[in-house]
Amino acid sequence: MEELRPTQRTRLKRLPKRGSYERETIDSILDEALVCHVGFAYWDQPYVIPTLHVRDGDRLYVHGSAASRMLNTAASELPVCVTVTLIDGLVLARSAFHHSVNYRSVVILGNAARVDDREAKLGVLRALVEKIAPGRWAHTRTPTDKELAATMVLQLPIEEASAKVRTGHAMDDEDDYALLHWAGIIPLRLAAGAPIIDPRMPSGATTPEHVLARAESFTMKSGHR
Repeated sequence: MEELRPTQRTRLKRLPKRGSYERETIDSILDEALVCHVGFAYWDQPYVIPTLHVRDGDRLYVHGSAASRMLNTAASELPVCVTVTLIDGLVLARSAFHHSVNYRSVVILGNAARVDDREAKLGVLRALVEKIAPGRWAHTRTPTDKELAATMVLQLPIEEASAKVRTGHAMDDEDDYALLHWAGIIPLRLAAGAPIIDPRMPSGATTPEHVLARAESFTMKSGHR
C-alpha cells in the first residue's frame, strides 16, 4: 500500500496514533468530501476559503472565477494549505471535558499551479461535475470558450499530506465510568432530500435517473465505522 513520507510539517504531533499517511486513506477522504478549504496569505492577512474540489490520481484540483483573489494568489505558486473534514458522529462523554467528535480529515501542503491547457481544463471541469452527480456531464451544455476563459483551475500535487481519523466512544477518566451520566455516539451522515425540479423546466419534464440515483446514494451511505 502506497504511503507518503511524513515531513516535519505533516508529521502528527498531537495524538499521532490517529494519523495516517496511506494514500488509500487520504484519497478516500478527499473523494468523499464535497467541499475543501483553501488557506493562503494575502498581504500578510491569512484567508481560508471553502470551494469544491476533485482528485485525479496524484493531484487535487480546485476551480473558481478567474477574478478570484484566492485563485490568483494561489496561482502565483505561493504556499497553500488545503483541508478536508468529514464529521461521522458526536461523541458524548460522562465528563464535559471528554466530549468529542468522530471525524476523518486531510491536510495537504504545497504550491498550486494553474491549468491553462484547454482540454486539461475541460477534463477537470468534467470531473467536478461528475463528482457532484455521476453521469451529469452528458446531460449538460459544455462550457463555451468565454466561460472557460472566465474560469481558473488550479492543481496541487498530493505529495505532502496527512490524514487524521477518530473513531469509537468517549475516553473518559477511569473513575468516571461508574457515573450514570449517559455516554455514547450520535452518528452523523450527509443526507439528500427528494430532488426539486427547477420551476422553469418545460411542462411535463421528469427527473432523470442519474439525479435520482445521486440522491439515493446519500441515503444508502452509512457513517464511517
